[in-house]
Amino acid sequence: MLQRLLRYKPRAASGQHLFSRLTVLLAATLLSFTARAQTTDAAGPLLTPEQFLGYKLGAQFTPHAELLRYVAHITAHTPGRMKLVRYGRTYEQRPLEVVQVASAETFGRLEDVRHNNLRLAGLESGSAQRQLPGVCWLSYNVHGNEAVSSEAVMQVLYDLANPQDQQMQDWLRNTVVIVDPCINPDGHDRYVNWYNRVRNLSPNAGPDSWEHHEPWPGGRFNHYYFDLNRDWAWQTQQETRQRIALYNQWLPEVHADFHEMGPNSSYYFSPAAKPYHADLTAWQRQFQGVLGDYNKVAFDKNNWLYFTREIFDLYAPTYGDTWPSFNGAIGMTYEQGGGPAGGLAYARLDGDTLTLAQRIAHHHAASRATIQATAERHDDLVREFQRYFANAAAKPQGEFKSYVMAAGNDPGQLRAFTQYLDRNQIRYGYAPKRTKTRGFNYTTGKTGDVTIEPRDVVISMYQPKSTLVKVLFEPKAQLEDSLTYDITSWALPYAFGLKSYAVASRLDASAGAPATASVKGSAATADRPYAYLARWNSLQDIRFLSRLLQQKVKVRYAEKAFESEGQQYAPGTLIITRTGNEGLGARFDQLVRAQADSAGTTVMAVKSGFSTSGRDLGSSSVHFVKQPNVAVVAGPGVDPTAFGEVWHFFEQQLGYPLTVLGTDYLNRVSLNKYDVLILPNGGYADVYTDRNLESLKAWVRDGGRLIALEGAAKFLSGKKDFLLKPKTTDSTAIKKELKANPYRLLRRYGDAEREEAEDAVQGSIYRVQLDNTHPLAFGYGDTYFALVRNPLNYSFLGKGGWNVGVIKKDSYSAGFTGAKARKELSDTFVVGTQDLGRGSVVYLGDNPLFRAFWQGGKLMFGNAVFLVGQ
Repeated sequence: MLQRLLRYKPRAASGQHLFSRLTVLLAATLLSFTARAQTTDAAGPLLTPEQFLGYKLGAQFTPHAELLRYVAHITAHTPGRMKLVRYGRTYEQRPLEVVQVASAETFGRLEDVRHNNLRLAGLESGSAQRQLPGVCWLSYNVHGNEAVSSEAVMQVLYDLANPQDQQMQDWLRNTVVIVDPCINPDGHDRYVNWYNRVRNLSPNAGPDSWEHHEPWPGGRFNHYYFDLNRDWAWQTQQETRQRIALYNQWLPEVHADFHEMGPNSSYYFSPAAKPYHADLTAWQRQFQGVLGDYNKVAFDKNNWLYFTREIFDLYAPTYGDTWPSFNGAIGMTYEQGGGPAGGLAYARLDGDTLTLAQRIAHHHAASRATIQATAERHDDLVREFQRYFANAAAKPQGEFKSYVMAAGNDPGQLRAFTQYLDRNQIRYGYAPKRTKTRGFNYTTGKTGDVTIEPRDVVISMYQPKSTLVKVLFEPKAQLEDSLTYDITSWALPYAFGLKSYAVASRLDASAGAPATASVKGSAATADRPYAYLARWNSLQDIRFLSRLLQQKVKVRYAEKAFESEGQQYAPGTLIITRTGNEGLGARFDQLVRAQADSAGTTVMAVKSGFSTSGRDLGSSSVHFVKQPNVAVVAGPGVDPTAFGEVWHFFEQQLGYPLTVLGTDYLNRVSLNKYDVLILPNGGYADVYTDRNLESLKAWVRDGGRLIALEGAAKFLSGKKDFLLKPKTTDSTAIKKELKANPYRLLRRYGDAEREEAEDAVQGSIYRVQLDNTHPLAFGYGDTYFALVRNPLNYSFLGKGGWNVGVIKKDSYSAGFTGAKARKELSDTFVVGTQDLGRGSVVYLGDNPLFRAFWQGGKLMFGNAVFLVGQ
């Protein structure tokens, strides 16, 4: 093929010069590719990144596959000091790999070092040695469009492999380095492929150029548009779960996370900004400064600009600096100016041009400084690492010494919770007997008498991971400064929606795990039960329903409570009768039982359709569940992460089909084939003009179900025919306030940031009062704990609407809410529905799918999709 291209002569003489350039470039590319293909094994010399790639680092962005080819080349040429470990794959099937690096003397003992770290932490039996090296883990490119770090890592790996780099080889005597070259390959390639497609032949540094304006949805996120740097604690994403599994096998003493920020910023390294979480130890805070000192030397030497102690705090446990910190490490974030707007060159506001090569140099220097600090301070790091876990097990901090999850919680949700504990090396047991004590009740938000029942799940604070337990379970995290970076409350009992207690005493947890069965009831062993009943309480139950519907099993749900064979069943209970499913024949029982077991839910097999109280199974209050055809809107104008949360919910959590409709062609689509249309958070002014909004309302009136979340609900509020209305401002009250204080509008510029905090809701937990007689709230009690992130300032729905969830006065539970925002979050609408013709509109002012970790909200979203309007 190459020979034919080189022999070919174009007919048009005017194009001959261009064609010659193209053929030469193609020939060079193919020859370069062939040469590189021959150097991924151990043949030939160890090549620098430039020698291997055929271009200098900083000359262009490198696709992920090519990055991994260089990683393979490096490790193949360093067999006695480097080990390549594949730990998983992304949703788009790109490999996830780390490189484990050690000195020749340590390399043969890598497993000894790994096991020793676990022994130092008290997570593995056996004596630990402080003489073995510490572990430094470097993570690059968690945000795919912050792609400079995956360029810098190639130089870092070359340094680690290069036997002529005596300084690096000396450091490796005292540390094992684990390098993850790209945490988010799917996002990385989304950005790199776009940039390489639109860039000019010579980089255009002007900010107006196309190459500095990444299109929707951007490469920051993974395949499902989740921010992987907000997923460390929750592990909802495939990439995170696989990485945490490997991370927990090592538990490094140091973890560094490499990022980028806006192109007009310089470089950020530790010490971190306040607030620091109260459970970060004095040593961890001190070593933040030590790492800053090592970086200062490198940056001062080169006259590079940098800043510390601003913006990036150490508070919420969701990040690549805080999560490792609560697992005993020194965690830190490095931020280089540039980001997706940076491209290969960017004209900054100060008149300088920031280049990709400069950004690479900065991350490279910070990487070396981190390795150096770990090596030169490894004795202190290993000693304090061991002390951290020893103190955690023997002298746990905080008011509470045990956390209890009631055995009476939904079995599926409780199982999901204990699986989460297992993944994170958190030990737990079960209460052997009934015990009365005092404790904090998460449901009521009050301290008082509580009763621990047999088989309740008990998590003792007397264990190595007690600091992590405290951080994840504390009802109200201590916040030393309101100007924090992310959510301020996240307690797992609220997130999982579990009846729970926090107790000041150490409880007995010696009982064994309770037996579980997916099928129970009087006819559990019968060949042909009359029906199967499934309580409607959790995500597992939605998953069960969705799988049955896809298997063409006819399912009904009870609108009213009833009792059958001595068991109480609440509204929302699924009823799967043999009648109506005759066409499935003998497969009927096998399908129901298999899907219950697969979904992680429990079904009750009953002998009769008669209810001892309440409505019988054939009552008119028992409604057929039609399998809905669901669509969701995505594209410019829609928040990518909000869309991703819906997309992930259907595909990964339910396994239910979903049609994605783009905003660029949405109004040309006939919605008649869809039963449900979901509008995620976003701005819809450009999507739904007055004319298009009338078409949408016509579809709803014809029987469609519209689900509007957050910004979509706000967009609909106040518009004709929609009952959701914003609260009106009381101008009289404002005038009175100004009269009482005529200087109220005189503000100090220096106070601006704190004044903005008055309007902020930093991921706070609020108790939402529910009308659980409405299908939108089936499966809940009379309250639901919502993670509120924006002021909800809505009036209650008027006639024709149902105020299913509202926040009344004094409903705040945990987290930071500014003074002004707290006033707005009082007597406000949160979730509800309105009838519109034969259809309905579901308003979800708060996002129940936020980051996929707020398990307690998923049932409400499932209600909106499968039960409302049926």
